[in-house]
Amino acid sequence: MPWYVIIALRHLFPEGRWFSLFTFISVIGTTLGVALLHIVIAVFNGFGYEIRGRIAESFGDLRVENRSILYDYEEYSEKLLADDRVKAVAPYAHGMVMAQRGNLPVFPAIQGIDLVQEEEVVPIAKYLQVGALDDLDDDSIFLSSGIASRLGAYVGVEIELYTPLLLEKLKQDEILLPRQVRVAGIFHTGWNDLDENTVLCTLRLMQDLYGLEEGVHGLKVRLHEGEDEMAAAEDFNELFERRVNVFTWMDSNNAFLSVLQFEKRMMFFLLSFIVLVASFSIISPLLIAVVRKTREIGLFASMGATSSQIAACFCLQAVFLGLVGVLSGFGLGAIALRFRDQIITFFATVTGAGDSIHDVYPFSFLPSHVQVSDMLVIGLLALIVSFLAGIIPALKAGKMKPVDALRSE
Repeated sequence: MPWYVIIALRHLFPEGRWFSLFTFISVIGTTLGVALLHIVIAVFNGFGYEIRGRIAESFGDLRVENRSILYDYEEYSEKLLADDRVKAVAPYAHGMVMAQRGNLPVFPAIQGIDLVQEEEVVPIAKYLQVGALDDLDDDSIFLSSGIASRLGAYVGVEIELYTPLLLEKLKQDEILLPRQVRVAGIFHTGWNDLDENTVLCTLRLMQDLYGLEEGVHGLKVRLHEGEDEMAAAEDFNELFERRVNVFTWMDSNNAFLSVLQFEKRMMFFLLSFIVLVASFSIISPLLIAVVRKTREIGLFASMGATSSQIAACFCLQAVFLGLVGVLSGFGLGAIALRFRDQIITFFATVTGAGDSIHDVYPFSFLPSHVQVSDMLVIGLLALIVSFLAGIIPALKAGKMKPVDALRSE
């Protein structure tokens, strides 16, 4: 082992002392910076991971649509099910309606589903807060939690549905009365776009409301676990010769997912300055060490040590301090993430927020998802900053002349 490496370690850990205040002060800044960056990025990843999971679960892996009504959807369904990658297929129809209870109107999106096939693609029963799947029939609907709250609706109440078909009938001098339906259940997925503005009904009811006859608007497709959605969508588009459009859940929510990714990158950029500020906890002690070790530096130089070797002695100290800070930062971050729910509960209690957090928070827990690639980037960033922080003291030490250093008091 080169002599300057041994000297660097002795400066950090003097003989006969298990704890060095100099080393602790130098490491603590990097530790806190890495821990904070690790925690925040893991939580942002958790948000993205959970939201993507909720979208994929409630959307299906793929959807098959065109710009008109699909009357031959069973043909497409059979071809899809013939592929080993496909687990289940379910038809659906969707549109907009006006739902009214008393004098309270809302304008939700409505989706007609085949209950038997839909359950194999989207776990509706999992989302039901009130009611059961068997309660849904051609004269009833399921309301999302947001719609139910705005209408003040609950299971058993009657609601009127107005559809665009009413306007079409008026143009033909015909009168079509609104459809009276009963609320059979209330669901909550945790995905705000659905929970705030969605009504579910049977496929037959939706076909009646929109005059679709036996047609549907599309097919939901669930792939087996681990299958590549993008590759499957491309293959099915070629199989159907572009007569229909096969797209993934990511394509439909690309704008939202892009915003999530942008927010994560911006947060990483902003919090990176914390690591830069933490580098001063390395520069300052090392500069002090250079002053304290001036005579020692002069002795090394008089014994034949080159300027680069003396500089390396202090630069290696900075890198070692950065490495210890990175490892301890990841450890501290892992502990905080492990007990994140308890920490959030504690702060909610202390600040008096209580359960109000859950009223506006889409999850009942603080999500977290650690990615190895992010850890590597954070660790590399901290090590580079530590190395750069050690260059200034190293250059100062390397430029000292032996005679001047030995004369130092």
